[in-house]
Amino acid sequence: MERRRFMKSGLGALATLALGETILLAPGDVSAGVPDPLNYAVDAEGKAGKVRPDYRNAQSVKSVCLNCSTVCGIEGFVQDGKVVKIRGNPLDPNVGSFMTCAKGQSGPTINTYPERLLYPLKRVGKRGEGLWKRISWDEAYADMAARIRKSIDAGHPERVAIHQGRSRYESETARFLNAIGSPVLLNHRALCSSNKRAANYVSLGETDWESIDAERCRYFLNFGANFYEAHQGGLHLVKRVVKARFDHGAKLVTFDVRMSNTAGRSDEWFRPMPGSEGAIALAMAHVILRENLHDRAFVEDFVQPGEAQLRTWLGGYTPAWAQQVSGVPAADIERIAIEFASARPAVAAFTNRGTGAHYNGFNAERAVVMLNALVGAVGKPGGYCYGLDEKLSPARYPAPQPEPPKVTIRTDLEDPPEWPLANRWQKMKVGQVVYDYLKQGRAQLDVYLSYTLAAPMTWPEGRATAVEVLRDEKLIPFHACSDIIYSEMAHYADLILPDATYLERWGMDIRNNLELQHYVMLRQPMVAPPGEAVSFPDVLFNIGRRLGPAQARYFAFGTHEDYVRTQCSKLPTRGADGREFADGFAYMKHYGVHVDTSKPKAYEVYRQPLGAEQLAGSRVDEASGRVLKADKPGAKERAIGIVLRGQAVRGFATPSRRFEILAPEVAQVAAAVGMRDSGLPDFSHVPGLDKLPGDRFVLTSFKWNVHTQGRTASQKYLAEIVHDNPMWIHPRAAARIGVKSGDMVELTTYRPRSGSAGDRAFKAADAGREQAVGRARIRVVVTEGIHPKVLAVSNSLGWKVGGRATQGRNGERDAVLGASGQAATVKGLGAAPRIDDLRNGVWWDARNGGRGNGVNINAILPVNPAPLVGMQAWFDTVCSVRKV
Repeated sequence: MERRRFMKSGLGALATLALGETILLAPGDVSAGVPDPLNYAVDAEGKAGKVRPDYRNAQSVKSVCLNCSTVCGIEGFVQDGKVVKIRGNPLDPNVGSFMTCAKGQSGPTINTYPERLLYPLKRVGKRGEGLWKRISWDEAYADMAARIRKSIDAGHPERVAIHQGRSRYESETARFLNAIGSPVLLNHRALCSSNKRAANYVSLGETDWESIDAERCRYFLNFGANFYEAHQGGLHLVKRVVKARFDHGAKLVTFDVRMSNTAGRSDEWFRPMPGSEGAIALAMAHVILRENLHDRAFVEDFVQPGEAQLRTWLGGYTPAWAQQVSGVPAADIERIAIEFASARPAVAAFTNRGTGAHYNGFNAERAVVMLNALVGAVGKPGGYCYGLDEKLSPARYPAPQPEPPKVTIRTDLEDPPEWPLANRWQKMKVGQVVYDYLKQGRAQLDVYLSYTLAAPMTWPEGRATAVEVLRDEKLIPFHACSDIIYSEMAHYADLILPDATYLERWGMDIRNNLELQHYVMLRQPMVAPPGEAVSFPDVLFNIGRRLGPAQARYFAFGTHEDYVRTQCSKLPTRGADGREFADGFAYMKHYGVHVDTSKPKAYEVYRQPLGAEQLAGSRVDEASGRVLKADKPGAKERAIGIVLRGQAVRGFATPSRRFEILAPEVAQVAAAVGMRDSGLPDFSHVPGLDKLPGDRFVLTSFKWNVHTQGRTASQKYLAEIVHDNPMWIHPRAAARIGVKSGDMVELTTYRPRSGSAGDRAFKAADAGREQAVGRARIRVVVTEGIHPKVLAVSNSLGWKVGGRATQGRNGERDAVLGASGQAATVKGLGAAPRIDDLRNGVWWDARNGGRGNGVNINAILPVNPAPLVGMQAWFDTVCSVRKV
């Protein structure tokens, strides 16, 4: 019945969809009707065109960008209800200027995207069929609350899950789940940075991301980090690296399988065999100790194990051995190791996904971080620094009271036992196995709330396993999706919740400060969201108040704005310029940023003496020199410091209070799950890559500096810059298969092979045969800027739904008129203008001879979590290629 009588079709019809009316939204539909484009006006003669905003009359609003993970402080200019300009907030210590990147400049286009979701929609056809009915928020809240209440009453609150992409709502989502009693908050950390974070936690015990003191650094040793394009804090790091290099003569050496923009701007670039970065770092460590270029005093005081054991362990990791593994000349490995150590302590060896996103990435990351300890660069000016603050800690940024108690139960879905280090220091959920676990029956769900996730686009095997499970109403009985545009995730939901953009909502945010002082930023709305869009925290709070008295009391504080106001209650009320404010919330609304300058920069924090209050009730373990203390009578003692030459100092926040090159905890945990690990960052080959057949390649992926996985393809300004993703191939490989730039090939990917005993790859191929994961037709570009055995394809492209910019298709607006025959209006956006730069401005439309919107490469990459930590081994995919 619904199919026969649906009243509207196409995303454009959302603009005038009345309550209770039905609409068909299907993949391939690119029509539009939501009022568009910034800065269009009609002159006296009725001609439409762009107008230049008058910033003198614009309102300034401070906030925080969220077009990538760097989260820069920003200042927006609002005119006639629209954000017309974005620039950096110079009070943000990381930004320190009005500078923003292309993604930051593109922010306002999200608000006015012509095909935004505007109203709650309820599925009325089969799941994935695209038939929806507009409903009220009251109906949506009542439906979700009733389903969650049913799970709670049945004694299974853990069957309610939130699965989020990049939210920046840790406190808010944790409050909701604690209130209902569910531990199942699933994230994307294992698809992003978990090996890197885990390596830092094992080594330093302290932080999830280093804060390189880049401006004062004199030698950068970069393993797989592409901070000129895609790196947490990349823009901030680039600015300081450029200053160090061109003002102070610092050197940048990069190891990367392809010539990224960072590699291309380096003093030296080497292209190692994929997965061999750890071998190079170990060989450099061998040279540093052999040549006695290490910081003997630092190693003696603060490094575990001692120098003698390190020399023995590193004895076989020679440059000649590393050359065999990596292909990088031994002479270069030796020379660079000596240069690096000779420049100490103002040096930094660091990594990113190019090193960590391998099956052996955890120990490879540890091996690189170790180089900083050997030369005494940890925490030194110009060195490998880190912060100490607890991010948005409740003590400093209190949440409204009362707070629900923390959930103590666990499930395999959010804490899979196969990867015991995933959640040991931080919640780094192994999110890529979620759909497989549901399919296998290892977990059950009643209610699945997804937020800015786009799993069919961004997950490995997203259009296979993820879509299969999202379609299955037995595996996911109810799915509510909060998003800004109609995504592939929303297409498989039962309820669509229109979300507010980051320029339309509240929140507190913190990143590691490269100026090494604690700071916090306020995200505040620059404009109201259009239609009936509501930010996800307010959705959760409104549901919570409908669950019953036991849960509602935790949400009695009001809106998300009220929540954030409470978090600001301990912040100062007087600005550095002498202005006084009513409270910390008003202070933050004005400045957007608060930097705590009451403490010195966080150099050598491990040498900080322990005070009398800290030492009260403690004792010293004579064998190890650790200072031990129980938090309360009868509790287990924990190490709070270490005694060096008669003085109790803080040390590192590891079990030994030393920088742990040897981590017994890792060895113990590995043994408990039947794996062999010495606790040292030994090198092991990526299974299948050490004996790669001549006709097989290793596939790697990467991000351009204008895209962020599932977040940016709908922004035409960014899609114009990068909308196609041809496959990079080396000339020798291209000659072998007979292709030149512009030719089409078929790319086939295969499942990984297992490693050693007890270290079996997830969904591994059977011994002796290859198992294909998927195939894609793709255009090639032949370049010397890549390893001969590597193929490279950028991600973030190849969408099937999401509107014209996302799909790379021109399209006329729907002719949607009101009852009077006048152009329809949408609350918060005004009347539809006469000009639309998506109608004919998507010049890359393949139907008109353009290059199209690219290939979703993640769809054919296998789910492949690395051992212990579970990070997705994105860059280990064996593949074949043939001309078509």
